[in-house]
Amino acid sequence: MIFATPVSLSPSSLPRAGERDAVSLREFHVNQKYLQGYLAWLRNEKQYSKLTAENYARDLGHLFDLSANTPLADLKIHQIRRFIAQLHSKGLGGRSLARMLSAWRGFFTYLMRDHGLTDNPCAGLRAPKAPKTLPQALSPDEAARMVDLPADTTEAIRDKAMFELFYSSGLRLAELVDLDPSQLDMSAGEVRVTGKGSKTRIVPLGNFAIAALQTWLAVRGQLARPGETALFVGQRGQRISPRVVQLRMKQWGIRQGITSNVHPHLLRHSFATHVLQSSGDLRAVQEMLGHASISTTQVYT
Repeated sequence: MIFATPVSLSPSSLPRAGERDAVSLREFHVNQKYLQGYLAWLRNEKQYSKLTAENYARDLGHLFDLSANTPLADLKIHQIRRFIAQLHSKGLGGRSLARMLSAWRGFFTYLMRDHGLTDNPCAGLRAPKAPKTLPQALSPDEAARMVDLPADTTEAIRDKAMFELFYSSGLRLAELVDLDPSQLDMSAGEVRVTGKGSKTRIVPLGNFAIAALQTWLAVRGQLARPGETALFVGQRGQRISPRVVQLRMKQWGIRQGITSNVHPHLLRHSFATHVLQSSGDLRAVQEMLGHASISTTQVYT
């Protein structure tokens, strides 16, 4: 129980002068204990991707910093509201704050379920609304430059295959990183993707993506360690990390003369925008992107 743990603090034991450092250290260890339990719950029971869990951990780091010495069990809704206002005043937008609140709310729900917390101080709170803007997308010419890479090294061949897959299928970064070769069906021109909430969907592969993937698979063994199951691997021969994908894409964007900061989600936005412009089929784009609600896809209209 969160109230019975020997290192938790009650309202009557808030720090006096000279005690603050010791209390901060104790609360840090308490929070880290519950954080690790929450992250394990997200990965094992909620089936969240490693990347999503890492983002939630980062969001909870803000909560722990803002709450300082106040025990988790003592936080109230007015304090959470003040924390959100502080973050908003520092420039965090409505979308980022909404995700952060979702992480906090889920964390307290976990504490109520598994550790006896009686109230969720985030219940009913909403982040400030973000202004509705169309997602940024590359022009068709810029997108073509991003996938028209000089395949003169094994890493460049891999990068070209990754970028073609992002642009032809609209995958999320975590979805691409988690792919194994067994999820590709080249003859059918499809890839089986496991998205948010462990939902599986079948996404079509474009002809250029198929060609780039076939070229990559022919040389993949030059980088991959024996027995490695990942489709895309890094220099150490293991599954490539999201950060490496982001850095490689940014570097290639500069090299290809694109002024925008190119990142994986920008290629996903470009895929959705260009498919919608050419077909007008909002429902098909929703299914390919893996959006649970069509209202999410409507931002492209």
